[in-house]
Amino acid sequence: MSETRTLSLSEIEDLSFRALVAAGTTDANARPLAQATAATEADGVASHGLAYIPIYCEHVQCGKVDGRATPVLERPKPGVVTVDAATGFAHPAIDLGFQTLIPAVREQGVAVLAVKNSYNCGVLGYHTYRLAQAGLVALGFTNAPASIAPSGGSKPVVGTNPFSIAVPGSDGQPALLIDQSASTIAKSEVMKHAREGKPIPVGWALDPDGNPTTDPAVGLKGSMAPSGGYKGVGVALMTELLAAALTGATLGINASPFSGTAGGPPRTGQFFIAIDPGVTANGLFESGVLNLVEAIRSQEGAHIPGDGRRAKRQLADTEGVEVSTATLAKIKALLS
Repeated sequence: MSETRTLSLSEIEDLSFRALVAAGTTDANARPLAQATAATEADGVASHGLAYIPIYCEHVQCGKVDGRATPVLERPKPGVVTVDAATGFAHPAIDLGFQTLIPAVREQGVAVLAVKNSYNCGVLGYHTYRLAQAGLVALGFTNAPASIAPSGGSKPVVGTNPFSIAVPGSDGQPALLIDQSASTIAKSEVMKHAREGKPIPVGWALDPDGNPTTDPAVGLKGSMAPSGGYKGVGVALMTELLAAALTGATLGINASPFSGTAGGPPRTGQFFIAIDPGVTANGLFESGVLNLVEAIRSQEGAHIPGDGRRAKRQLADTEGVEVSTATLAKIKALLS
């Protein structure tokens, strides 16, 4: 078992911020990503947390992402906000878009945000979570480099392409948060197993011929297994249409990998739909959500999507997070 060390969320954010700036990222671009990294660690999604900071820094230094980019916002229609991330990090581009998106939803009841020419947005649910905190129902979509083959095929055409839905609750936290990829497991988990030299379970990935494999290195050369077979492929295609075709971003089949240094900026995209539930349900939205949640909670052993992350987040606020000392050593080497 790898050694760990406990860090507070503020320490995780500070360490992430300093490493990103040392790699050549501006303060304005580093801060949103550092905040997201701390929140991701708090949620227990270590595969997208501090472990990604050395990768982010490497990608800034090799030019796969422009750490000094300035995202450009436009509002072509009252209900449409667009942001060109200019090959920079997705997080500052999304933050910029939210500043206009949220007021637009309050004005009109619904609005969308389209982000193009961006980079890996990390945990998609982190972004929809914040819209739910603002009292909005949020749907988020992001495309990724191709890693899922079509039904009956073996050559990847779409990415793991996560989607997320966050529903506001009465306590300022989401009453329900769905955040899932179109693959059986996030590709980052297969990459993590490959780095650690650990086998993967059958059903996570396929070899280049479309056969199941337990070797993560072979799976990374083949394709990710879609969740639910052809239904997972359908989810990936839906997300590709929304996050790439509808935003003007690069399709997954043409995007460079999020891993490694080859290929230049991936130029992928994100798409968010935000709705004010107060204008669509005649005041019945909150009670409808409560009834749905109660129907689930009343069953012994049942849980609501997002419960696990919420519990870990509450614990992390007071007790900090256990992080890999090997990961910390990699990050600190960037600061020396």
